[in-house]
Amino acid sequence: MAIWSGVFPAVTTKMKQDSSIDLDAFQASLDRLIRSGVSGVIVLPMLGENASLDAGERERVIRAASEAVAGRVPLLSGLAEITLETAKAHAAAYQGFGAQGLMVFPSLGYKTDPRETAHWYREIAGASDLPIMIYNNPIAYGVDVTAEVLRELADVPEIVCIKEETGDIRRVTDTYIEFGDRFRVFCGVDDLIVESCSLGVTGWVSGMTNAWPAECVRIFELCRAQRYDEARALYRILTPSFHLDTHVKLVQYIKMAEHLVYGAPEWTRAPRLPLVGEEREQVIATIRAAIDALAQMKVSA
Repeated sequence: MAIWSGVFPAVTTKMKQDSSIDLDAFQASLDRLIRSGVSGVIVLPMLGENASLDAGERERVIRAASEAVAGRVPLLSGLAEITLETAKAHAAAYQGFGAQGLMVFPSLGYKTDPRETAHWYREIAGASDLPIMIYNNPIAYGVDVTAEVLRELADVPEIVCIKEETGDIRRVTDTYIEFGDRFRVFCGVDDLIVESCSLGVTGWVSGMTNAWPAECVRIFELCRAQRYDEARALYRILTPSFHLDTHVKLVQYIKMAEHLVYGAPEWTRAPRLPLVGEEREQVIATIRAAIDALAQMKVSA
C-alpha cells in the first residue's frame, strides 16, 4: 500500500476568464510543481474548485494531470460527493482515469455522526483499489474524523493517511499515541507546518505551495533535517501569505499568489468572483511583501 510523505500541493484548477478550464496552464503548473521538488500532487481538492466542476470536467482534469505527471510522483484526486453511491462510482472511475490515490471528503450534503462517518469511508474504500487519504476539515465541513472514527477504520487497509486540518495541533500527537504508525498524518494547514513537523507529521497538503513550491519544499526538508532555525526564517517570511490559506476565499487568494509569482491565471468559477477593491489590494500587498522578502533573502545568502 502507498507510503506517502513530503509536500503534496492541493493543486488549483486553472481557469480562463470565461470560466472554462485552461488545461494547458493546468498541466504547465503541474510540471512546475514537480520540477520544484514536490513529492506528490492532489488535483480536484476543494482548492481545485471540485464542487464547481461537472463529472466530465473532472474526468478531463484527472486525465490531463495523469498525462502531465507521467508517473514522476503520486497523483491523488479529491473525491467530494453528496451521496455514497455517487462517491463509490466516482472512486472506481477516477482510478480508470489515472488517479493513484484519493483524498476523500466527508459527504458534502449531510453532517454525518461518527458511526455514519466511519461507514462513509469504509464503503468508499471498498469501491476501488486506490489508497485513501481522509480529508479531516471539521471547520469547513462540520464533520470531525476523531480517534473514535479512526478506531472503526483501523482494519481498512486502503485508508492509509489523514489530512489533519482541525487547527488543533494536539491532534497530531494524540493520533500517534492512539494508533502508532497505523495512519500517516499530513499537516493540512499552511500556517501550522513547522509546528506540525516538530510533532512528526509525515507530509504536508499545502495550498501556497502552488505559488512557492521550492520554498515550501525547503521548509519541509529543513524541518525534517531538524534545522529549525533556518526553517523558521523562511516560515516567518511566508506565514502572512500562509494565513491566506485558512480564509474562506483561499481559492481566489492562492490563485492571486500564483498570478503574481509566476503569471498563472487568477480566474475562478462562480460563485467565486475575482477580488476587488480594498480586499484585493490587501491580498496583493501581502503576497508582494513575501516576494520582496524572498528576493532579499536570496541576495543576502
